[in-house]
Formats: sequence, structure tokens, C-alpha cells
Amino acid sequence: MPTREYCGVVGVSLVGESAAPHLFRGLRALQHRGQESAGLATTAHGVLHHRKGMGLVHEIFSPEMIEALRGSQGIGHTRYSTMGTSDLENAQPIVFKLRDDDAALGHNGNLSNFERVRRRLEHQGIELLGSADSETIAQMIAMEFAQSRDLEAAIRRATAQLVGGFAVVLIVGSRVVAFRDPLGIRPLVLGDLPHGVAVASESVAIDLMGGRTRRAVEPGEILVLDRGRVASSTKMAGSGELAHCMFEWVYFSRPDSVAEDRPVYEVRHRIGKILAREAPVTADLVVPVPDSARPQALGFSEAAQIPYAEALIKNRFVERTFILPDQHRRELEVRVKLHPVPGLLNGRRIVLLDDSIVRGTTLKEIVRMVRDAGAQRVDVRIGCPPIRAPCYFGVDMKERRELVAFGRTEEEVAEVVGADSVHYLSIPGLVEALGIPERDLCLGCLTGKYPVDVPMEQRRHQKSLEEF
Repeated sequence: MPTREYCGVVGVSLVGESAAPHLFRGLRALQHRGQESAGLATTAHGVLHHRKGMGLVHEIFSPEMIEALRGSQGIGHTRYSTMGTSDLENAQPIVFKLRDDDAALGHNGNLSNFERVRRRLEHQGIELLGSADSETIAQMIAMEFAQSRDLEAAIRRATAQLVGGFAVVLIVGSRVVAFRDPLGIRPLVLGDLPHGVAVASESVAIDLMGGRTRRAVEPGEILVLDRGRVASSTKMAGSGELAHCMFEWVYFSRPDSVAEDRPVYEVRHRIGKILAREAPVTADLVVPVPDSARPQALGFSEAAQIPYAEALIKNRFVERTFILPDQHRRELEVRVKLHPVPGLLNGRRIVLLDDSIVRGTTLKEIVRMVRDAGAQRVDVRIGCPPIRAPCYFGVDMKERRELVAFGRTEEEVAEVVGADSVHYLSIPGLVEALGIPERDLCLGCLTGKYPVDVPMEQRRHQKSLEEF
């Protein structure tokens, strides 16, 4: 499922060690969450040091730049532009003032009331330099902090006015502050390092910094990391509802991560088994669309007792490609990135496993590629229910008309992508695989019912738009 995802954040507080090398490794582990820009910010003796650039983490930061980022505490960010344009102006961390102190902030997610918050800030005479909603979060905190020197209280007051999904890391002085939206839409975990503590969007980042994950940051929790320890933990006001994004397990998180105490690989493997039960098929081979559908395909293969084959090989050395200007070039790009193993598909009935379908354009080209390689039949199985509505909380799928499942049956989707059949995982099947109650998940892109107020959209407990 080629969709552009939001961002990855990381923060560390250490004793006697430089933060920047740890942050660099953490961002490398989170590179799959954003490949347009990246940045680091550290502090030493009250002075903020920061660097950011366009491109991949290892392309931006040289050893000399890492060495110049002094200090034992810092934050990092890697970005895809789901809100705001893709340019250095909107790259993060964002540097701003907290009274007389320099601060920096990195944000994963989107605000559904961004325009209203922006207008309020402009009415207060605050000039916003970029077009990303992350800057509004920084300036809201700064505005509230101007009333007092209590940073945690300022964050609580600011976040009470924000609607949407957010996981944020902030650095000022010796403190790294991390907080998460009250519904837990966007992920954040806390871990221990040999010489301190860390937070990150995924557990794998803490692992690759040489640490161990302690737990998920609780929804609405505000953590202050200082001098290598958790100095305090407080909570925002909240309704008690939860809305974890199901896409973390379906697609976004690395399979070697643990999200909300549930190993991502195990969830995806269960999805494949449940999908085999819900949508059985007679076939010769189960073939995953690399990379994120491998666990689902293995689970399907085991449950259906159909042999598994890595019949599509991904070229790992193709340079990154942003939005291409025409359909023909997009189709060519798929064929550069993926190539069938010669002879393996010829004359075979294939079950093609993908993690999800958004627009369907890439899957259509993959199905064509499999047929061109001689497949006798191509049955598509999707490890996610149909995506029929936009996401407003950090995933780049904004309009219903772009979604291949919107207004179409499975048979009609199969016709669009050129498959003999298409079957999706059911919502009950997804809930079973996750082991999380449906009421605690954000399923807005599947159901069109959202966990927070979104203009012209339905809340998940509403029966209709006219109810309130």
C-alpha cells in the first residue's frame, strides 16, 4: 500500500554521553515513517544546537555534524508532509521561543482543528512562518507558557484546545518533554538506555539505540525527562476514551516493533490466518507484496496450507521517488522497484497478499506484472478492511474519490485492479487479530465515523450528522 505516512519522533535524556549519536540511530530506525526531511536538536549548558535538511537521515547528517550537536539531551524528527508543504521551512524540529529560552519541537500526527487554532494565534498577533500544524502546537504552548513558568501546565492548557492525533517531543534547557494525545491515536513509547531514558514513535528505535522498551506512553501522558531519568509524569484532561490507530499494526510500524504492548509481527501473522479463514481460495502459491505483507502472507499460507513463495523481488537500491507527473511513469516505477522471479509464477494460480489498498494504482500494476509473468489466475487478499473514508490524523489520504473501495464492492475493486477476485479482512477479523476492543480503536478511515470532531464528518457515537 503506497501511501505517504506522517512522521517519526525520538527524544533522549542521558548522563555523561552525547545525545546526537543515539538520536541519529533512532531516526535511522524510524526512516520508514518519513523520508522527505529530518532534523535533530540538542542542548548543552542551556544553548540549543540544531540541524535539519531535506532527504534521508544518513544523507543529511555527516559525522562532523553529529559531533557538533553537543549535549546529553535532544530530540529528533523524520517527516512526510501530510500537513504543510514539503520544504525545509516545514522540516522539524521547529525552533521557537519559550519566554527567553530557545526550544525545539517535533510532532507526529495532524490536528483536525488546525485552521481554527491558526486563526486564534494570528488574532493574538503571533506570526507563523510555515504551513505545518506542528508550528501551531509550538506557538500554542509558548502562548500559554507566557502566562507562567510552569511548562507542564502550559502543555495541558494548550493541548486542551487541540483536536486530533499528536505525539510530541520538545526540548528546552536540560529537559526533554514528551506527550501524547488523550485518545492515544498516535504512538509513543518510553524506554531505558544504558545511560539514561528515551522516547520514540516505535520500540524498534529504542532497541537500535541500545536500550530496552519499558512501556507505551499512556494516552494523555506528559513525561519530563531530565538528567537521564523520568523526572515527572502528569496527565492531560481527557474523556477516558481511546482510539489507537489500527494502521500502526496493519502497515506503518516496522514488523519488529511492539505497539501498545502487542508485537506487530504477531498481529500481522494472525491477520493472515484470519483472512485465510474468511476468504478461502484454491491456489498453488501465496505471494506477498513486499515488504510489509510478508507476515500476513505467511499466516495465510500456514492456515490455508498453500505453499508460500517470495515471487516478487524488491530492488532496495532504487532512489526515492516523489509524486510522478503521469500515470505511465508511475507504472514504470513499480516495474523498477519490483520484479518477478523468472518461471516461478508461470502457469500457477496465485494468491497475492497485500497489507491494504488505498488508491489501487500500484496494486493494479503489480497484478498486471504477475499476469505478464505467466500466472494462470490472480486472487488478491487484503489484510485490512476496505478504506472508504479520509484520514484526518496524519495519513495522506484525504479525499473519498481517491479511494478505490469508496462506492465499490469487492467485485468492482477486482475489476479495477485486474484481479480474478479481491477479498478484504473484515472489521471483526481485524479486531480479533489486534486483541483490542473495537471501542478503543480509531477506525475512521474504514467506517467514516471518527473519534473526535471533524468538520462535516460523523463522530463514532453519532447515528447521523443531524443528531447534534
